[in-house]
Amino acid sequence: MSILPKKNDLGFFEIRLESIGGLGANLAGKMLAEAGVFSLGLRGSNFSSYGSEKKGSPVKSFIRFCDPEVEIRDHSPIEQPHIVGVFHEALYKTVNVVSGLNADGIVLVNSARDFDDVKKDLHLEYGTLAIVDALTIAVEEKTKVNTAMLGALYRICDFLDPESMRDVIRKTFTKKYPHLVEPNIRTFDRGYNEVQFKTYEVPEGAEGKAFTRKLPQLGYMTQEIGGVMVSQANSIFKDLSGSRQGFLPEYKQDKCIHCAACDNVCPDFCFVWEEGEDKRGRKQMFLKGIDYQYCKGCLKCVEACPTDALGDLREIIGYADENRVKQNFPYMAGGVL
Repeated sequence: MSILPKKNDLGFFEIRLESIGGLGANLAGKMLAEAGVFSLGLRGSNFSSYGSEKKGSPVKSFIRFCDPEVEIRDHSPIEQPHIVGVFHEALYKTVNVVSGLNADGIVLVNSARDFDDVKKDLHLEYGTLAIVDALTIAVEEKTKVNTAMLGALYRICDFLDPESMRDVIRKTFTKKYPHLVEPNIRTFDRGYNEVQFKTYEVPEGAEGKAFTRKLPQLGYMTQEIGGVMVSQANSIFKDLSGSRQGFLPEYKQDKCIHCAACDNVCPDFCFVWEEGEDKRGRKQMFLKGIDYQYCKGCLKCVEACPTDALGDLREIIGYADENRVKQNFPYMAGGVL
């Protein structure tokens, strides 16, 4: 008798992890597949999809399980998952994370917010929503988000044996990072125990989310001759907020001496300046604020600040938008913004 709770037409139970580079979704997928194969004798496969795998860029990890007598001959990306794991809430802005989800599917989200707020942002109509504050767990245990998410995934996939994942954690970390074994096991256990669920009733005959694949803006019919970038300095459109892993710099203007030490170490030109006069009437540049659109939360500015004008702040949803001071780029593509 199969231990898999659900299977698609090909006999697969499928999981898709939606994340950003740096949170460990690729490793989490490998560990999850390994535990299912070696401890339960299931057949399984895992692979990931990403570009340069740089910090902050979208990453997808795919896990398939099936019964021992079924051969896995499908190695395409998972388009209709039974479970979706969302490692970072900023993905809502740019990626349709629930694309292709079955009507009775389960979405696991790393969040500290209320169920209904998360459901609204996901445009989720029905199914089961699971929430775990994986970031807080990781910060407190000094580990990464992926281990806490694995703990929550094991609670969802109750056919998997949690002890097998603890063995995988020991095997993964003992050789290179023995000091991280126990913290990661504690992180896994907390994710397993602290995840919460809320089910929204699925109407009879309800259909799952339609799968959509985002197409590139420039293709063989629309690309400029020679691959010319028509908009110089096009990095002004980039949004690095998805790179932040829970912290951002908090600016206290009354404590700032406008020394520009923060701007010297900032890799993304986040600091916004304006011209003014000091008490003696001399021209000087004054720090106006931070453009959080370009801030990836590296906190180098906090380390460089000689006063208490910059401090590390646990990011709260909406804080960056409310306190953002926008950069002014007067020229773009030969025109004025």
